[in-house]
Amino acid sequence: MVAAEGMPFVKTGGLADVIGALPKALQALGVDVRVMMPKHRTVKEQYEDALETLATTTLQLGWRQKYLGVQTLRKDGVEYYFIDNEDYFMGPVYRGGDAENEQYLYFCKAVCEALALIDFTPDVLHLNDWHTGMVPMLLKTQYGGRQNGGRQDAAPTRNSYEARTLFTIHNIQFQGKMDFRTMKDMLSIPDYYYTPEYVEADGCANMMKAALVFSDRISTVSPNYAHEIMNAYFGLGMEGILSARRQDVSGILNGLDEVAFDPAHDPALAAPYDAGDLRGKLVCKRDLCRQFGLGGAGGGQSPHAPIVAMVSRLTAQKGFDLVRYALEELLTTEDVRFVLLGSGDRPYVDFFNYIAGKYPGRAGVYIGYDEALAHRVYAGADFFLMPSQFEPCGLAQMIAQRYGTLPIVRETGGLVDTVAPYNRFTGEGTGFGFATFNAGDMLAAVRLALSVYRDKPAMRKLRRNAMALDNSFARSAEQYLALFRAMR
Repeated sequence: MVAAEGMPFVKTGGLADVIGALPKALQALGVDVRVMMPKHRTVKEQYEDALETLATTTLQLGWRQKYLGVQTLRKDGVEYYFIDNEDYFMGPVYRGGDAENEQYLYFCKAVCEALALIDFTPDVLHLNDWHTGMVPMLLKTQYGGRQNGGRQDAAPTRNSYEARTLFTIHNIQFQGKMDFRTMKDMLSIPDYYYTPEYVEADGCANMMKAALVFSDRISTVSPNYAHEIMNAYFGLGMEGILSARRQDVSGILNGLDEVAFDPAHDPALAAPYDAGDLRGKLVCKRDLCRQFGLGGAGGGQSPHAPIVAMVSRLTAQKGFDLVRYALEELLTTEDVRFVLLGSGDRPYVDFFNYIAGKYPGRAGVYIGYDEALAHRVYAGADFFLMPSQFEPCGLAQMIAQRYGTLPIVRETGGLVDTVAPYNRFTGEGTGFGFATFNAGDMLAAVRLALSVYRDKPAMRKLRRNAMALDNSFARSAEQYLALFRAMR
């Protein structure tokens, strides 16, 4: 399994959660899983003394000769291989611009070389997002004729370069676009590959395009997203190749680490609780109100006002334009409290600071990220707002459900696969949804949720429905294993 980041070593987004949890779930099914990733600065700072060096060599990167080290560490029962090069990986995980392109062109080439340097011959290489996108192409072109990693003294048996490749799209918005001269210069790719048939898209060389062309199979992180990205609105230029290869595309829903996110045993919470005894959730709600200075929601023995919360990156993708348009109307017309924890784009940061200043006691805002505080927000809120413009899978809505906090989501991507909208006739559902990316429709969904909040039996049933869901990686791992077996 190859990725740019992974828990517990380095995390900037949901990809790291997948790489942290999925290998362990696969191991529980009897799969021998190894993970390969860059040796980022956090790995060196925290684990340097525990790392074992397997090999050091020189990597030819176009006209450049670059150092390549391969180190290993066993953590929580999983074997990790780290690609060591301080020029590329001692700075930010993602450098941005041309520097970031060069980082991960090096990483792709280094992965191919490292396969010959480890004592492990994989049946499948599971590649994740554009940072690994050139690996399938390199394996089938520059490395296609090698036997046993180029070791001349080895018998001509199956080798690492014959592994089948699965490429998983975690977010198609990020594709690794660059000038072809950069890709050609670093990877020695001939000009005839710079066509729409191979790596070209919209006048650029595109690492994700190369992966979609050369990988044996393709997957996405939810079934609905696999369908969505085959049309132009969601496919962002990749819909053509995905549609042409639709028989090779699978949608496997991400899961979450149900040990890390467990309200019955979460040390960050003011009180534990579970679906059978929700009294601790009321304690958590009062604690959240105290932390954010929310009046009227946490006083006395019966907090009456519902809390709508968000824990998110502050970006347009996450639907914050809708929130910016509608939040003041919600706060001035409904007896509701609002909590936000997140960081991101300056216009949204400025807006939420304005909201916190104008509506003290009704809105609480924390700009930044605090893992323990995020857990307390999930536990203390009543509803979790997630009005995404698009959402490949989404993790936050599943965490919210685990904590008995009902998601209010735009029906897109993995949010469709994970949140069953409330049915007022049957009482079934695990949250609330709206279809159109429109502030008015979002407000209507929030107001429906607030009306259900006042119906205590209905609210209690929905909470228990949500908490009973199986959103574990064990379910996802079984589907991945079936796909791996089909590829052999």
